[in-house]
Amino acid sequence: MRKALVIHRRDNVATALTDLSKDEEVVVDAGGEEIKVTLLDDIPFGHKFAIKEIGMGEYVIKYGEVIGRATAPIKVGEHVHVHNVESLRGRGDWGVKK
Repeated sequence: MRKALVIHRRDNVATALTDLSKDEEVVVDAGGEEIKVTLLDDIPFGHKFAIKEIGMGEYVIKYGEVIGRATAPIKVGEHVHVHNVESLRGRGDWGVKK
């Protein structure tokens, strides 16, 4: 049974298909490349974890598209969520003149 899914070969995150535990090894298929990841955090069902290093300020990519920007360095196997990613969509604070 697959434990996580990589949607597109460009993605730097995988999505958990079940609750996953810290220190668990997960194997994902990233565009035909098998990647083994040891999780650094518990990953709830439906949440993301990094399959590649993501530097602070770098884009988080899912579906082959940018879904946000890292607000801190993210290590392979680390939970990727609101604590370390900012959304780039629907930002009402951008372009606001004071």
